[in-house]
Amino acid sequence: MKKIFIKSLSLLFLFGISCSEEFLEVEPTEFLTQEQIAEAAKNNPDVIAGSLAGIYTTMFETETGGTDRADDFGQKGYDIYSDMLSGDMALSVSTYGWYRSGITEYQGPLDYTDNSNYIVWRYYYRIIRSANSVIDAAGGNDIVPDLDEVKWILGQAKAMRAYGYFYLTQFFTESYNPSDLILPIYINPSAPNQPKSSTAEVFALIEKDLTDAISLLDNFTRTSKNEVNKYVAKALLAYTYGVMGDNDSVKTLTSDILNNGGFTMMDSSEVTGGFNNVNINGWMWAQDITLDNGLDLVSWWGQIDLYTYSYAAAGDVKARDENLYNAIPADDVRKGQFDPSTGVDTYLMPTNKFYDDAKVISGQRNIETDYVYMRVAEMYLLNAEAAAKTGDEGMAKTSLKFVLNQRVPDASYVDALSGQALLDEIYLQTRIELWGEGKSYLAMKRNKATITRGPNHLSGVGEAISYDDDRLTFEIPQSEIQNNPHIDL
Repeated sequence: MKKIFIKSLSLLFLFGISCSEEFLEVEPTEFLTQEQIAEAAKNNPDVIAGSLAGIYTTMFETETGGTDRADDFGQKGYDIYSDMLSGDMALSVSTYGWYRSGITEYQGPLDYTDNSNYIVWRYYYRIIRSANSVIDAAGGNDIVPDLDEVKWILGQAKAMRAYGYFYLTQFFTESYNPSDLILPIYINPSAPNQPKSSTAEVFALIEKDLTDAISLLDNFTRTSKNEVNKYVAKALLAYTYGVMGDNDSVKTLTSDILNNGGFTMMDSSEVTGGFNNVNINGWMWAQDITLDNGLDLVSWWGQIDLYTYSYAAAGDVKARDENLYNAIPADDVRKGQFDPSTGVDTYLMPTNKFYDDAKVISGQRNIETDYVYMRVAEMYLLNAEAAAKTGDEGMAKTSLKFVLNQRVPDASYVDALSGQALLDEIYLQTRIELWGEGKSYLAMKRNKATITRGPNHLSGVGEAISYDDDRLTFEIPQSEIQNNPHIDL
């Protein structure tokens, strides 16, 4: 009976469905109540370990945004959304139409009935709802479990809840304004519909969840890189403080990660090596994709990689914005990430950054190349940004040069930069280094930037778009407005 129960519970969380009233009523049967789960977990962490694994699976599975669309495949799908919204990723050829009207032509964020809004909302709230169920089963929001194994599960679940709320704040708000009412907060699986909470309240929850997670995960050693450890939780908290403008805290957290996390920078050969292996030490948080995961046409690789049998190879070309490409010096190794020597017109596709090792056009049919969620390079650049914003230009230059020393023959030009010129260079290098990884949008908002679209976009060529443009921020979707009486247009 125990094995049946664990399998049922695991599937329940895998699809992000909280325990319904019907589920809670069946006692005694082969199912257990949420209270029984919590009691069982005190002595047997395996009861909820499968549920936590289901949350991580949600990050890369298809249709986790509630649709069968070809852009609905978890976190990496929204990395594409955000890079396109920022303008750094260009849609240069559109054969099948994915991303064109809803994202690159900005119709989605201007129309709350567009499914682009829905799948982002649904995905992150699915993560939150599943995390709430794990937290409840582990003892609740305010408990510190006695067993280390339960403590570690609780820490990861709190970090994942914070991750969900953090990305919602980025996608559904234009900027950090503490008094604005932005999102409903849910911290337990049985809560009824809630009204919007303020920015300050949402960020207070994110901060508390991540602070708790860091403490709960202090002596946790993860068995695979898809799990959140304390350094990933610290990185998420550093991103949170960056949005809030608490740059001293960003410096402290990122310095700790850089000094104690045990990660190394991807070197000059690795950054043109395919970005396809979870074992790269510069990857802080990532998913090992195997054939058992069943990914194929509908996947991040399918949408980005020329060497995968799917949309990118068949005529939906995603490329680096040409203005951004032109800003990369000729002797910068990252210029070679967009090598057009494949024998086809690649429109600045990332043919030497993201690719299947076999490098056969349309070759990879079933996905075995891995997903990266976070790299240590982000922490060097975030540290440099925060240091510059606090006037600590020495630290800013040191961190920036640590990245550039692996990318260009001579990074000494950084020594002469100061003030806004230094901040501008850090921001530019963030966009160059992290292209295609979903971080340009976050940096654009943190730095209150304006980006001018280059000539290889299908729409908006030459248009200067500000970080607070309404077209860059999604609307609360129609389904939420219809089903939550506390929220209206």
